[in-house]
Amino acid sequence: MSLTLIVVCLIVGLLIGAVGVGGVLLVPALSIIGNIDVHSAIPASMLAYLATGVIGAIVYARQGSIKWDKVFWLCLGAVPSSFLGSISLLFIPAPLVMFLIAFMMIFAGIDALLKSFRPNRNRKQAPRLLRRHFIVIGFITGFGSSITGTGGPLILIPIVIFLGLPVLTAVGLSQAIQVPIAIFASIGNWMSGNLDIKLGLVIAAAMVVGTFVGAILIHRLPGEPIRKFLAFFLVLVGIGIAFQQLLKLQLF
Repeated sequence: MSLTLIVVCLIVGLLIGAVGVGGVLLVPALSIIGNIDVHSAIPASMLAYLATGVIGAIVYARQGSIKWDKVFWLCLGAVPSSFLGSISLLFIPAPLVMFLIAFMMIFAGIDALLKSFRPNRNRKQAPRLLRRHFIVIGFITGFGSSITGTGGPLILIPIVIFLGLPVLTAVGLSQAIQVPIAIFASIGNWMSGNLDIKLGLVIAAAMVVGTFVGAILIHRLPGEPIRKFLAFFLVLVGIGIAFQQLLKLQLF
């Protein structure tokens, strides 16, 4: 793994620690900059999220910000779906995977922009989420994360916030759910013979350092401008990746 890619992983970890959505950049960076096949980059990324997920879960658990009863029901959906997604990855063409990642980047960027420009929007009272709702949400999060290599927060947070959960609760749940998703997706990837453990460990080491630095910096720098910049950046990069894949398919 080149020094350039290690620096990229540090930056991704920094963004995860600072604003929470940097993980979506990891697979495109490994694929485009490192010329690593998407079907190898995603399993390595999922293994790396195990380390960042453990750190995030510990930090949020110490602050009492994780609702463990909700985590349990999320896991009932996420555990089988993350394993299923990792097995399904072998049968999904790389361009389609990149299109999915590009769509998620654009969605995440637009979602973050809407939230930043309308921070005080009044919400109607959200309906009470039942156990079956969390199971379904967990299933969607686990499957989507394991076939795109985006961890868990990128999918989970917008869903549960839209359904009315407080932001801190949503982020706490997303940190905790990363761990089982990463474990069972990695088991599936290993059984498929598609997991480069060495690459995953190198990515994890770089991202852990970056996550710590990002968590420190976000408390010393103005957070809102950084979030808005990253949101714009995600949208632009997502559009660029989608256009690049269209060019490869010779649709333009």
